[in-house]
Order: sequence, then structure tokens, then C-alpha cells
Amino acid sequence: MPNRLKGLVAATPTPLHPDGSLNLAAVPPLVELLLRSGVEGLFVCGTSGESASLTTAERQEVAAAFIAAAKVRVPVIVQVGHASLRESQALAAHAQEARASAIAATPPYYFKPTSPAAVVDGLAEISSAAPNLPLYYYHIPSFTGVTVPLIAILREAVRRLPALAGAKFTFENLMDYAQCIAFEDGRYDVLFGRDEMLLSALVVGAHGAVGTTYNFQAPVFRRLWKAYDAGDLEAARHEQLRAIRVIEILQGYGVLPALKCMVRFLGVDCGPNRKPVATLTPQQEVALKEELRAAGYFEWGVQ
Repeated sequence: MPNRLKGLVAATPTPLHPDGSLNLAAVPPLVELLLRSGVEGLFVCGTSGESASLTTAERQEVAAAFIAAAKVRVPVIVQVGHASLRESQALAAHAQEARASAIAATPPYYFKPTSPAAVVDGLAEISSAAPNLPLYYYHIPSFTGVTVPLIAILREAVRRLPALAGAKFTFENLMDYAQCIAFEDGRYDVLFGRDEMLLSALVVGAHGAVGTTYNFQAPVFRRLWKAYDAGDLEAARHEQLRAIRVIEILQGYGVLPALKCMVRFLGVDCGPNRKPVATLTPQQEVALKEELRAAGYFEWGVQ
């Protein structure tokens, strides 16, 4: 894996059969769809992949399926965070054996670490099970409830966790994000995780981003990024607002329930969601499609 993950990394959904069991046969066509759209990496078994609702064995199967389907064409980062550090270690060891490019990990989210040292202690245990893989901390306070600033974690980790390559920053605090990007002359690879704020993140130095909506509107974000690099802020803002409009529509249905529908609209059926995440009804799916059509998504969102 390169020292820096660049461009758009899709946080992939986990395909399921109608009965809720894994549908690994849908993984290869999903990967091909994503690569055609221009994503430059896959983030597997994260929030979008409903990992907290999967068993450890299921997560291992999903990780192996995505790694095999990617065929080393793009990096595959496997998210191994769990409420149990022992389970995280098992997932990390499997990811290394399956030849993942890197691992990422949320902190334990039931009994939560409350200090930078405690976060780093947990990450060190996870990393010890996959010593050959770069490790990314998955900072997503809205789901984990762990609000320790990322910059404080990096300041602790720099002294005693050499395996830490960076972080996935899924939070709105751009002051913290900017500090992390600049820390130790850019030592860490800090990937941005709020799709609706990507342009703001680019301004403070982002070079890579992981997101749910890159599964189905990567072309919009690629145009945004290209415009920003060319110094055309007006065009970049225009594309960001288009992406925001789609996200606003999805929020009316629930982003995770809508994710499976969005991928299905593009030709890959990833099935239902795993309870307690809702699955949209056929009527809701029709309504979602009509809202997207009215917004122009099918003209500019997928090409």
C-alpha cells in the first residue's frame, strides 16, 4: 500500500440475501461497479457495511470476499473495531492473513476509553495481532460515543505506536482535523469521512476521503476534486452542492437504508439491511427514485 491513500475510498455496503444471510456472490459485481465509477480504494466492514450487526465469522468472510474481488487493483482497508478487543484482534489477524492493505479500528464502544492513553492502549493490542499491516484509527464519535480529540490521540500515539498510519476522521470539527493534517509535518494519513463537507476538508489539506456516498456518486466528487485542484472554486462548490442535495434526500429515508437502494439503482442488488437498520419498502424505494430523478441525479450523479 502507498504511504498515502489518495482520492475517493468507498465505504462499502455488505450484500445480504432476503433472509438476512451474507450474499458474497454480489461482492464481485459491486467491486466492479465501484472501480468503474473511479473510486481508488475500498473501506470494508465499516458503518456502511453494518459491521456492528455482523458476527466475527461473517465479517471475516466479507473481508476475504472484497479482498479477493479487488485483485490488488486498489487498496482494501478492513475495519476491525469491536466492543471486545479480543474480537478485534481476531479480525485483525484474519485481515492480515487475507492480505488486506491495512486495518482500521473504532475504539470499543460500550465500555469506552476516555483518555488518549486508553485509546492508544486498545489500538496497540489490536495492532499486535496484525503487526505487518498499517493501522488507521476510525474516529466517529457520533456512533462510538468516544469524544477524545483525534489530535490528542496522535500526540500520544507518536511516542509509542509506530504501526499507526493515520485515521479516518468522520466528524465535523475541522479545527481538530486541520491540526491532525499538520501534526509532525504531515506524519499521519488522515482521511476525511464527511462527504457533505469534502470541499472544506480539501481546503485544510485532505488528500484522501472515505465515504458512503462514493458508492453511488463518485463522479460528482471526482469533478469536485478536479475543479478544486484546478483552482475553480465556483465549479467545486457547484458539485459539492449537488452532492449535498442527494445526501439531503437520502436523510429523509435514512442514509443506510437508502444506500442499498442507491446501489440497486445502479445495477447491483445488495439486498436488505440487517436489523435493527430498516429496509425501505417498495413504496419508499419508488418515492426515493422519483425525488432523485426530480433533482437531476440520474443525469449528473452517475457519469
